[in-house]
Amino acid sequence: MALRGIKVLELAGLAPAPVCGMILADFGAKVTRVDRLGGGQMNYDVTARGKQSISLNLKKKEGVQILKKLCSSSDVLIEPFRPGVMENLGLGPDQLIEENPGLIYARLTGFGQTGPYKNMAGHDINYLALSGVLSSLGRKGENPLAPVNLLADFAGGSFVCAMGIMAALLERASSGKGQVIDSCMVEGAAYVGSWLFASRDMFVWGNPRGENFLDSGFHFYETYKTKDGKFMSVGALEPHFYSIFLEKLSLTDDGLPQFGNPDDLKVKLSEVFLTKTQKEWSDVFDGTDACVTPVLDQDDAKNHQQNKFRESFLPGGMPRPAPVLCRTPAIPSSLDCNLVPGLHTQEILLEHGYTTSQIEQLIEDNVVESSNTSKL
Repeated sequence: MALRGIKVLELAGLAPAPVCGMILADFGAKVTRVDRLGGGQMNYDVTARGKQSISLNLKKKEGVQILKKLCSSSDVLIEPFRPGVMENLGLGPDQLIEENPGLIYARLTGFGQTGPYKNMAGHDINYLALSGVLSSLGRKGENPLAPVNLLADFAGGSFVCAMGIMAALLERASSGKGQVIDSCMVEGAAYVGSWLFASRDMFVWGNPRGENFLDSGFHFYETYKTKDGKFMSVGALEPHFYSIFLEKLSLTDDGLPQFGNPDDLKVKLSEVFLTKTQKEWSDVFDGTDACVTPVLDQDDAKNHQQNKFRESFLPGGMPRPAPVLCRTPAIPSSLDCNLVPGLHTQEILLEHGYTTSQIEQLIEDNVVESSNTSKL
């Protein structure tokens, strides 16, 4: 796989850092999650497939020394803490890169490493709000609506950080040097939304939120309820696609013009879609250029004919890693997305030269924790 041989340390945190680690693991990296002692009581990482876990007490100098030793032979460190936390532990980038000049030190935070907000707490909705993107999302006459925590946490956080790590790995191949990655979710979300910024003067915008071409302002780019309580998505933007859309509905442009009063046209189209089930509408539109597809839930998505043909979902229902590389595709080493903290503590310490007696002493001294009950 593309990242085979790359060693990654992921300091345990909330969703963005674990998903970043999962991406790297999916593409072949050896990812070790570093958990706190007692981490099994609050284990929020449900994207741990393909990872190992070691539990360290970083409040003890011996725990810090162990992490330094792990970093000295690693390619990448992912840390999700507020600025200054790692420095206070003696684990800042200056210290670690001095010992391992090739280390790529990825810092994944909401507001970034600098600026007046750098030490503030926040969540996806806050980062998205500050990015300028949230103001564009929502329906007519309603408040801005965050699309759960996808855009800042994951698109602008996990995936942008993973892209930065891969770019740094590529650059290291020629320079031999690591570097610090300041991955800020506010900036990542804004970057994901680059087209929104670049297209603001195009004809598709210009009206208040929820009254434009692409934000549910028009009937030809909207979702509609079906007879069985499910939904269909309509994206018949271009005139030639809209013509096919009308043809499949057995309607004419006079009966449902592409442009007119958007609210009235939505009411008319809503009544039409309520006459058939989602399956019946799918049969009408499948294989056409009308730009109409069913809105599927997670269970239905994995069983849809297009997704089944491409094997887009793994056994068990998780999405297959994307994109698909023809020679070195990402193949998760495990389908189990859960990982008990400290499961590999003993194994990892043995690999790094610690003896069984030293490991037993570290466990007794509350420096490390092992959830593996087998004897050393």
